[in-house]
Amino acid sequence: MSALVALLLLWGLTLGPAAEGAVFFKTQPSLWADSKSLLEPWADMTLTCQARLETLDFQLFKDGVVQKLVHLDIPDMEYQFPLGAVTNDNRGLYRCRSGLSSGTWTELSNLLEVTGTETQHPAPSTETLPPPLLSVEPVSWIIPGLNVTLLCHGGLRGVSFLLRREGDDEFLEVAETRKEGVASFPVHQAGNYSCSYQTHAAGGPSEPSATVTIEEVAVLPPPVLTSWGQYPKILGPGNRVGLICVAPLGGAEFGLWRLEGSVHKELQVPMSSTSPDRVFFDLDTEALGDGGPFICRYRLRGKDTVWSEDSEPTELVRSDESLPAPVLTAEPAGPRIAPGSLVELRCAAPGGGKRFALQREDPGGRRLLAVRRPGRPHAVFQLRDVSAADSANYSCVYVDLAPPFAGSAPSAPVELRVDGPPPQPQLRALWTRPVRAGRDAFLRCEGRVPDVVFELLRGAEAEPVVTLSAARDSQSADLALTFVGPQHTGNYSCRYRAQWPADFVSEPSDPVELLVAGS
Repeated sequence: MSALVALLLLWGLTLGPAAEGAVFFKTQPSLWADSKSLLEPWADMTLTCQARLETLDFQLFKDGVVQKLVHLDIPDMEYQFPLGAVTNDNRGLYRCRSGLSSGTWTELSNLLEVTGTETQHPAPSTETLPPPLLSVEPVSWIIPGLNVTLLCHGGLRGVSFLLRREGDDEFLEVAETRKEGVASFPVHQAGNYSCSYQTHAAGGPSEPSATVTIEEVAVLPPPVLTSWGQYPKILGPGNRVGLICVAPLGGAEFGLWRLEGSVHKELQVPMSSTSPDRVFFDLDTEALGDGGPFICRYRLRGKDTVWSEDSEPTELVRSDESLPAPVLTAEPAGPRIAPGSLVELRCAAPGGGKRFALQREDPGGRRLLAVRRPGRPHAVFQLRDVSAADSANYSCVYVDLAPPFAGSAPSAPVELRVDGPPPQPQLRALWTRPVRAGRDAFLRCEGRVPDVVFELLRGAEAEPVVTLSAARDSQSADLALTFVGPQHTGNYSCRYRAQWPADFVSEPSDPVELLVAGS
């Protein structure tokens, strides 16, 4: 028997919205493989774990189980774990992590696969390398002036990478790996791309990666515009007024406009940034006007390009509380409301020409829920299919549409109480077959309530195995079981909870079974 070895690097890079004003330092280490000879890469191999900071401690995992723990005498940036000749005993899925000064560990590194296929005699041995992973930076579309790069992750240093475009037999680009076993290819044309690699010139290429589609767009996709803070609120005279515009890529120029009927008025306001993909707009009284609506756009910095599509409009409400309070009523009248009901909240003020805003009184402050410009002396706000998540005190304000844009004091609160748990969530497995030991298992928990904390439960255990706060205004979350092993086999359910506007927890979802293959 002889062992045929293949290496596959699965490099998971996920970008999500960062906390406002925060700067994060990446601590995830890198893991790659070195071979004594690329003519026979499986004969003598070494895995290198490279940390982001000097450390005394390194740990190597295989198929979700700790293999080696190393404590050094002198801090170092990397450690090499020798594998030697690859056999059935040491082939598998590897990850590593490094120690932090606080005595804790970093997150796990990228996933490196070392596989072996037994060759049956008298059949000859053939070299069939599994596919690498192809990813794209910064976005999966091109427009004149934007540089897009495809990254082919192979995991083994010293190999050559090949990039192909579907339907174009003449298109072939070749690149050598960087230190971590990754090759980069600049992309200038739309198409469906895949990559492969080969260990030496006489060897055959690996299986191709999954296809990555690059589209050509005529206009840059829209950014996202939100108000400052964890959630929108009605602003007082002393509050700082601002908006955040987030683009799908970094290094862009940003602009802000206020909609005045069918006219877009560009605003020249102070801007600041803590990240290359976003900007903070400071609004003074003149720029704020009657509160919007506002939209933002971006364009490529230093390029002769047009502005992007408009963001979804956002309104701001500021009230100096100089006007009499409006009257807020509910239909049906409460405070006890049956789950699933439609509740209409009517905010009435003297005279016309008003802008109305509904707010909910949460423990952390009043949250702005909706804004109306009805053109009459009252506005109606609807709460559909109410549940325990809607249990709260509600109030409203109104603001003049003419300068100086005076605003009212809040109305007397209206209490709504909905008995019983909120709607049951749904849990879906984001895989189609048993998950191989050493890979990640993702489960999507979908609720009908935004801004909650999702929890993943195993069997009848009371304590969650994964906890994740939903993104702003999101009603779902992807919960990850990383680097699964035999210990993860079982049934899982999810629930969600919140402490505002009411303290509630949902019933668990129906269970989903996780089977771990190869464990």
